[in-house]
Amino acid sequence: YYTHRVIEDPEWTLTTVPHLTELCLQHIIHNFEKNPILDRLLPEHQRKVLDRLSTGLPLAVTANLISDEDYWKRCCTERWQVCDISNYGDSWKRMFFERHLENILKCFIPNTTDPNQVLELIPLCKDYVRKLEVDQFLPPVQVDQKEERDDLSDTGSDFGFGEVSMHHYDLGVLITALPHLEELHLTYGVKDCGMNFEWNLFNFTHQDCCNLAVAVKMCHNLKVFKLTRSKVDDNKTRLLVRNLLDHPCLVELNLSHNLIRDKGAQAVGKLINRSRLETLDLCNNQIRHLGAQALARALAENSTLTSLNLRLNCVEDKGGEAISRALLTNTTLRSIHLGSNNLSEPTATLFSQVLAQNSTLTRINFSCNHLGLDGGKQLLDGLVDNKALTEFDLRLAEVGQETEYLIQQIVWANREAARLGSLQHPTAKHL
Repeated sequence: YYTHRVIEDPEWTLTTVPHLTELCLQHIIHNFEKNPILDRLLPEHQRKVLDRLSTGLPLAVTANLISDEDYWKRCCTERWQVCDISNYGDSWKRMFFERHLENILKCFIPNTTDPNQVLELIPLCKDYVRKLEVDQFLPPVQVDQKEERDDLSDTGSDFGFGEVSMHHYDLGVLITALPHLEELHLTYGVKDCGMNFEWNLFNFTHQDCCNLAVAVKMCHNLKVFKLTRSKVDDNKTRLLVRNLLDHPCLVELNLSHNLIRDKGAQAVGKLINRSRLETLDLCNNQIRHLGAQALARALAENSTLTSLNLRLNCVEDKGGEAISRALLTNTTLRSIHLGSNNLSEPTATLFSQVLAQNSTLTRINFSCNHLGLDGGKQLLDGLVDNKALTEFDLRLAEVGQETEYLIQQIVWANREAARLGSLQHPTAKHL
């Protein structure tokens, strides 16, 4: 007897053997770190390789070899949950290198972190970094003084014990090696320190200031410099200003939320006419009338500044009147913020003349002052023939509801006229 049987392999499928081209591409992808031959492939093969390359490859391999935006988009989205490339010139590659460098700087611990982490990254990122925003600088770890610190009270920390050893990372070598750096936003302090809080964690030392001032001076393409919430006092302000005088490109300076008093403001006044500054922010400092008068003297002669923010200082009427007189001759300033400066009727009276004569100012903020009913009426009288002002904030300025309403009606009419004018002459607005 004969028996007919069919023996089949249960794992056998009809899947065809991959093409030789596909096998080669798989090999190239698998060995890309050792042999990155992307530039030798045909365009369609390059696309397939880039779509399947790991985002964990060393930057020494990918930084200057891969320019494909889709690859860098994958690198960004796999690393960060929120990615808005509109803040990075619509470039995923720029976003990756700027944020990667910022993260290294935020976690850098002097005398502990290997400086080569930054130095080795410079040749890889220098062509792509145009802006740095670092809102944390860690101080050195003082292991040998830990027991001593445990015995110190919070009051002891207030007086800055150990400041000499609390210097932060020196940005000099880095930012002078970034030829395209245009914006630098810094805050010296520690975020989320929790139960380990000490005042020393928020020291911006004299040595830090010296290092930063020299570095900024050598950064010739820098356009925007922001140093906020860093306890910058008068001496540090003067040191920074000394190195910013005659800077060829700087157009925006932000020293808000610091400890700047009159002497620091006087130094900034000298800077205004020795630079190309267009925007100056000194919000939330300790500037009084002497500092405001120095700024006013500079403002009277200045021809570049378009925006000045002095909110949350205490310039009072002596300072407010000085600034008002300066604006009678100034023809470039478009926006001024004098909110919360303890101003009253004398400033409003003199500023009414500014409203009547100045045709450049478009935005004014007098909120949270004590201008009073008569001061409000003076401002209203000055606005009668004003056609330029499109924003006027008088909230909590005690000018009275009726006066504030009438002022806002005039401002609204100016704003509508400006809007219609821009619709009729769009090229003029662009210019």
